[in-house]
Amino acid sequence: MTANLDRVAEAARALNPSLYADLPGDIAVSFEFFPPKTAAMEATLWDSVETLKPLNPRFVSVTYGAGGSTRERTHATVARIARETDIPAAAHLTCVDASRAEIDAVADAYWQAGVRHIVALRGDPPAKDARFAPHPDGYATAADLVAGLKRVHDFEVSVSAYPEVHPEARDAAADLDAFRSKLDAGATRGITQFFFEPDTFFRFRDRASAAGIAAEIVPGILPVTNFANLQRMAGPCGTAVPAWMARLFEGLDDKPAARQLVAASVAAEQCRRLYAGGVRHFHFYTLNRAELAYAICHMLGVRPAAAPLEIAA
Repeated sequence: MTANLDRVAEAARALNPSLYADLPGDIAVSFEFFPPKTAAMEATLWDSVETLKPLNPRFVSVTYGAGGSTRERTHATVARIARETDIPAAAHLTCVDASRAEIDAVADAYWQAGVRHIVALRGDPPAKDARFAPHPDGYATAADLVAGLKRVHDFEVSVSAYPEVHPEARDAAADLDAFRSKLDAGATRGITQFFFEPDTFFRFRDRASAAGIAAEIVPGILPVTNFANLQRMAGPCGTAVPAWMARLFEGLDDKPAARQLVAASVAAEQCRRLYAGGVRHFHFYTLNRAELAYAICHMLGVRPAAAPLEIAA
């Protein structure tokens, strides 16, 4: 009897319209890139920017290496986006290994380059397995950095949020307090660390709301192109990788095209479930590749704006 009921339920699901059919495209998207190290990587990055630009992203952000190790490349990339495109560009900035004066000078240089949005992060120490230690004359926390940036110029500021709790936080309550302190210092929104179960985001959003946090919380979406790399990234971030993901990617190590298809399906389903829960802004960690993010946006109804018709004189 139970088996028959299961078959009926599965048949009903199969007959339903597509999860993605006729979505109105009523969402905002943003994309994260990292600064390129080589000419070839720079060409790939700019191909990605050109591919994603027609989707009218709310902004694109560029990461900043530990200890400011990519400072010049980050600045050059963000400044070029601001100069050569009409996409609002956001620069990542951290507290690591820099004095307040140095960070303030970097922020001012961004402002002079036309950048009005900063993603403010405490940052990770440059040495692996080291604990963060503030610069003697620097900003000690991300909240301090946010307040400092707002003193330098009236930046729009985004900050990080951790649905599965920051690995260094004492507990979930302390982590939520840290998030609140960044918003109280002047941040506009939180962008979450990547995660893979929609309920993880919903629980975090509910806890934030119950704590009186009304700011926008944007889910960070990581389409998985390399499962082994994901496992290495997830541990230090405190991100749980579901067992079902390992099963889905099993046997695809030497089949990149198949991995791409699976990755797009997994991330699109995650976004669709988040959409059903009221999410209307998605931030994609692109790893400087546009194909997956573009495909997922397309499935969610985000399409390039139609060019205006030319009327003959």
